[in-house]
Amino acid sequence: MATEPVLRMLGISKTFPGVRALDSVDFEVYPGEVVALLGENGAGKSTLMKILAGAYRKDSGRIILNGVETEFTDPHHAQSQGISIIYQEFNLNLKQTVAANIFIGREPLRGGPGQALRWVDRRLMEAEAARLLAVVGSRASPRDLVRNLSVAERQLVEIAKALSVDARVIIMDEPTSALGQDETENLFNIIRSLKEQGRAIIFITHRLNEVMEIADRIVVLRDGKLVGELPISEASVERIIGMMVGRTLDQMYQKEAARIGEVVLRVENLSRRGVVEGVSFELRRGEILGFAGLVGAGRTETARLIFGADRPDTGTIWVDGQQAHIRTPEDAIQAGISLVPEDRGNQGLVLVLSVLKNTVLPNLERMSRAGWLDQAQMAREAQDYVSRLNIRTPSLQQKAMFLSGGNQQKVVLAKWLMSNPKVLILDEPTRGIDVGAKSEIYALMSQLARAGMGIIMISSEMPEILAMSDRILVMCEGRMTGILNRDEATQERIMALATGHAVEGALP
Repeated sequence: MATEPVLRMLGISKTFPGVRALDSVDFEVYPGEVVALLGENGAGKSTLMKILAGAYRKDSGRIILNGVETEFTDPHHAQSQGISIIYQEFNLNLKQTVAANIFIGREPLRGGPGQALRWVDRRLMEAEAARLLAVVGSRASPRDLVRNLSVAERQLVEIAKALSVDARVIIMDEPTSALGQDETENLFNIIRSLKEQGRAIIFITHRLNEVMEIADRIVVLRDGKLVGELPISEASVERIIGMMVGRTLDQMYQKEAARIGEVVLRVENLSRRGVVEGVSFELRRGEILGFAGLVGAGRTETARLIFGADRPDTGTIWVDGQQAHIRTPEDAIQAGISLVPEDRGNQGLVLVLSVLKNTVLPNLERMSRAGWLDQAQMAREAQDYVSRLNIRTPSLQQKAMFLSGGNQQKVVLAKWLMSNPKVLILDEPTRGIDVGAKSEIYALMSQLARAGMGIIMISSEMPEILAMSDRILVMCEGRMTGILNRDEATQERIMALATGHAVEGALP
């Protein structure tokens, strides 16, 4: 590793109205090094990186890049100096093609500088986009519209966009949150290649097992201050969690025993051509049924069919022993089924609306009197769920876009819990949130199960699936490959089923 850092941030401070986001933070990264920047949501990680990327201006402190003190005036300036950032919340234009997104603002042009007419060289742009997509292992075409891509494919497009800039410092904010095991390993191979080229990588994640695999050094922030740093050789998951939140690993998964009752949801032969085929299962009151599988296995698609977001070709659904005719999400809600979607920003929330309005959206009919909304009831019930779920917000009027990822997820949970569902489907419920918020979500899931709710939890995190599920349904390429009871489930058995291999003792 080089003896001099490519980047030094010294004494960085930043204050927002009423909040000191950063307090004299020092941070550095060397060429060919992966530094994991860790901390709970609100610790200051994103603020520090947005200052580095030119999105925020620091109040005080110094930034030294390649030995030269600099001040980034805006994101374009930072990018031109070799700083590239991949944000957790995708910065993509859904109506544009993949190629257009990768090269937005930097499109290759035809025609010389002195010519009156210049135009985008689409052939060159698409060829270079195809090369970058191949590097990141994406199957998308440069001509695909981004809105037609899965969350995982959009993440790969973001990574390709970052690589399209000849950056010396690359910031990756939760880059694996939407990726499966194969895609994550491919990303790690890309990171290793970038290290060999002398690029510096700043890696922000809540998946601590990934930190142990890919990072050279960890830096931990808490409440806007630098807590400490460790070489990876001296780090452990337990020690990292202790630095971040002061809790140990065995306190995170709060799975309490619940009485498993009668069948609340029965699904038979649910299919949609080319996506899901012949899925059948039962869910009981008080049960957490985990859905496991690799990206593209059909787990989210199955949830969307149950919730009425997509129409099945075949299949029958019963709720509490009564056949439910679900053609739309409204039908599902009336039947007692709620879905917390994988992509909370685009599908779970209206980010420009307040916490209050987001929370009551599915419940407006119940809160209206003679065609008029009961504002007092709306505020009363919303505040009740803000308190029950410990949603950290200055007020009910705060826009959802200004909340942390964990608090946004709690708002999505609040709006569906307010409708008092019998069946709650959670699609990647802890994606992109910190270990403290995860622990709170796990505790809430246990409380809901103990109260008799049936819960389906779709998760790509193996420790989460193993710790929180009473039974685990595994899918591969749109089909069920088996169901494992909690006491017989192991990571190896789940992965065998997820890759289409038979496992002895797994229910068909």
